Amino acid sequence: MFRHVVLFTWTEESTEEQRARVATELGKLPGAITEIRSYTLGPDAGLNPGNHRFALVADFDSAEDFVVYRDHPLHQAAIAEYIKPIVASRAAAQFEV
Repeated sequence: MFRHVVLFTWTEESTEEQRARVATELGKLPGAITEIRSYTLGPDAGLNPGNHRFALVADFDSAEDFVVYRDHPLHQAAIAEYIKPIVASRAAAQFEV
């Protein structure tokens, strides 16, 4: 199993509607990219100050399947159209599980 974890913070100017749209659009990807085995995402619970605002954890059978997801046109479109306009920072890691 190969895991991808990504964390985002949003710009102060971002709206709740824009942030919700990120979740909606990313949530469509498991139905379109068959290489995704597990896909969990959502906003931070707000319990600790300084946390990132949004997290995504995706599992794949292999690193190669992750690359298919990473480069998939629908994933790239979601990044370009919904994430990049409101992202302030991003952190990510991929690792074997």
